[in-house]
Amino acid sequence: MKNLSTSWAEVSLGEICEFKYGKSLPELKRTGGNIPVFGSNGIIGQHNEAITDGSTIVIGRKGSLGEVNFSNVSCWPIDTTYYIDKSATDTELKWLAYQLSGLGLTKLNKAAAVPGLNREDAYRQRLLLPPLEEQKRIAEVLDRAEEIRSKRREAIAQLDFLTQAIFIEMFGDPVLNGWAMETIAEIVHPSNGSIRTGPFGSQLLHSEFVEEGVAVLGIDNAVANEFRWGERRFISELKYRGLKRYTVSPGDVIITIMGTCGRCAVVPDSIPVAINTKHLCCITLNQDKCLPRFLHAYFLLHPIARQYLNQTEKGAIMAGLNMGIIKSMPIFIPPLSLQKEFAHRVEAVEKLKAAHRASLSELDALFASLQHRAFRGEL
Repeated sequence: MKNLSTSWAEVSLGEICEFKYGKSLPELKRTGGNIPVFGSNGIIGQHNEAITDGSTIVIGRKGSLGEVNFSNVSCWPIDTTYYIDKSATDTELKWLAYQLSGLGLTKLNKAAAVPGLNREDAYRQRLLLPPLEEQKRIAEVLDRAEEIRSKRREAIAQLDFLTQAIFIEMFGDPVLNGWAMETIAEIVHPSNGSIRTGPFGSQLLHSEFVEEGVAVLGIDNAVANEFRWGERRFISELKYRGLKRYTVSPGDVIITIMGTCGRCAVVPDSIPVAINTKHLCCITLNQDKCLPRFLHAYFLLHPIARQYLNQTEKGAIMAGLNMGIIKSMPIFIPPLSLQKEFAHRVEAVEKLKAAHRASLSELDALFASLQHRAFRGEL
């Protein structure tokens, strides 16, 4: 295919658009109208007034710096953002939005304490500028591809809602069902250390991590409310011998208690030998009373659990958790047969989600390739 980019001018971003500053709009002043209010990472509310003219690109300036969002309608970007509407560029806005998302603006942080994007740094980024009609054609092609990705993401979200619906249908009213209330401390395995955090202070230093060995689990393994491998961390076999009491086993439930608090995951059967860090509370259950999948769903979904966390002194999710709070959490115990049925149904949903995620991963890779080719004039 002919490479059209040979006839495209190379320009700096600052030559073709202006990053306008968003305007402060505190939550209390938002009226709840039909105008979307954008923060650095997307829509954060609604208002009855807009400050942009028509379709708008919103770029994160503070916090989620460099993140690119697109509004099809006039909107109100707040003061943690920049924005581009038709008054700030002569290019096709949707094409420019796709171009910005591929420029790596998220890597241009210049603020030490709070991540921030300096627009002069952004303006220096170089790109190829196709004619306006070609910009529109590229935007249409990428829109069609993005629509497919969006439908896959929506299907995954619907499966999440399905899990919630199954849980509420089966376990929504413990009083009506006459189930006994206990505490987390009463349903753990009778062995010592069934509720534990990881090693503190000098017990485990960052400098002691090695390239391979015994895995070390942290917040990133539970932050999605399901177990995922994030950053890989290891300690040596020799170091592990002194930290064996922090070993994590298949079926353990891990809860984040520092940083992003209140996230929860079940450790899979495929876990290698591993320990958890001090950022996690690890629970080994008495599975003759409570199954891991039930506790996981209860912690995240049931009103009793959510109300308990919000009413406890340190229970607000952003304020932090500790083992005492988790041990004292009330929990009703349905018959084990019901818990097993729930686990079986959730596992079926999880298999569907895994298939959709694999498909989405392939679509993401194809989209990235398509985007790369589009901006090189190879479509």
